[in-house]
Amino acid sequence: MAKRRRITKRWLLNSFGIILLILIAIEILSAYGLKSYYYSGVRQTVVSRADLVDGLLKKYAQDASADYTIEVRGLIENFEDKDKIEIMALDMDGNVLLSSSGFEATKKMYMPDFQDAMETENGEGYFQGTLYGENVLALTRIAQVSDEEIFAIRYVTSLVRVDRQIISLVAVITALGVAIIFFVVFSSTYFINSIVVPLGKVGQTARKIAQGNFSIRLEKENDDEIGDLCDVINYMAGELSKAEQLKNDFISSVSHELRTPLTAIKGWAETLSGEEQPDPETLQKGMGVITRETERLSGMVEELLDFSRMQSGRISMVMDRMDLVAELDDAVLMFDQRAARENIEIRYEEPSDFIIVMGDHNRLKQVFVNILDNAFKHTPGGGTVSIDVHRVGEEAVVTIEDTGEGIKPEDLPQVKTKFYKGDSTKRGSGIGLAVADEIVTRHGGRLEIGSVYQKGTTVTITLPLAGKKSEAEISEIEG
Repeated sequence: MAKRRRITKRWLLNSFGIILLILIAIEILSAYGLKSYYYSGVRQTVVSRADLVDGLLKKYAQDASADYTIEVRGLIENFEDKDKIEIMALDMDGNVLLSSSGFEATKKMYMPDFQDAMETENGEGYFQGTLYGENVLALTRIAQVSDEEIFAIRYVTSLVRVDRQIISLVAVITALGVAIIFFVVFSSTYFINSIVVPLGKVGQTARKIAQGNFSIRLEKENDDEIGDLCDVINYMAGELSKAEQLKNDFISSVSHELRTPLTAIKGWAETLSGEEQPDPETLQKGMGVITRETERLSGMVEELLDFSRMQSGRISMVMDRMDLVAELDDAVLMFDQRAARENIEIRYEEPSDFIIVMGDHNRLKQVFVNILDNAFKHTPGGGTVSIDVHRVGEEAVVTIEDTGEGIKPEDLPQVKTKFYKGDSTKRGSGIGLAVADEIVTRHGGRLEIGSVYQKGTTVTITLPLAGKKSEAEISEIEG
């Protein structure tokens, strides 16, 4: 929960901070833009009115029959926009002679725009700012009429109403910004929860899986990345559950496999040691059982050691050019007596030529012995085990086929998996084929298994001929 709060806080601070900065920038730019726009509009209005008045003043000055001062007074008193713009007539000293509002100054007013008009070549001066506590825009133009008391015309308009309008618009923009912030916070919180809450469940489930609860599963709520993660976690839990079951079956199988020969050895040892002079037949029979079971134990221990080396990547191989036929011959010869004892026919025709591969003599013989042992183990009396070796292009192919019970279709994809035993009633630890497959793979080859249930199994081993892969390439596979 603490982590969730940290992620939520960090996310909100980052997103809120960025959006707040953007909104502040928008507020400032909007306020500046609105002020420039409205003030520019007011100024254009004042200038247009001043241009109109200038035209009338020129007309009055050119009319000899008219009294210029009286005409100007009438113009100022009847100025149509006097509710918005105050117009004043000034003398040379800046004193107010006439005003559209009837204002009479008791003392000289501060008029920076009049001073500017006096100093500029075009006789025009502007001022925008606070005068006597009010924000105003003022324009003064020097009258283009000489020898008259009226020296300049001044236009003054209040910006208070414009400022209020600008403030109202900025307030609306601010309200929209606040609404956006609330929306972002709400949507971000919802979005974060849609990620953080499922991740919290994933974390809890992962911890339970780490504690050994492989039956727990995550509920996939959405078909998105989080949903994909849930699928992966569920798949991982399923695979771990299978691995745990295989491991338990393996331990049970190995325990049984070790117990059986140990029981036989212990039983015959007690029998032979309990008799003062066991008869030769009993002695020979007992020693034979002890020898066979000891060899069986030794084979299982060696298989376990090979498996341990394979798991840690320390399985050693001594690569050399070798005759694959010779190693296969030796392996087949080892099963002659067993075949006779179990009434199983061996069909094997030794090729007349050599088949040279780069390989480890002992490891490849171990593969052949393991596969032949499985074939004999699952073939009933009267059955057949057929062995063949030949070249196919640049590869050597060894085929071992039996007429045994076969493998069920649902078990076939798993037979090379470590610890796997499709039929736990048969002898074996469930790691022999896994080791054999690893050895063949390290030789740059393939071990493939095909089977028809209740008819038999075919194991095909494919190895590259010595000319196809260099010793350096094989060494790379070995490493």
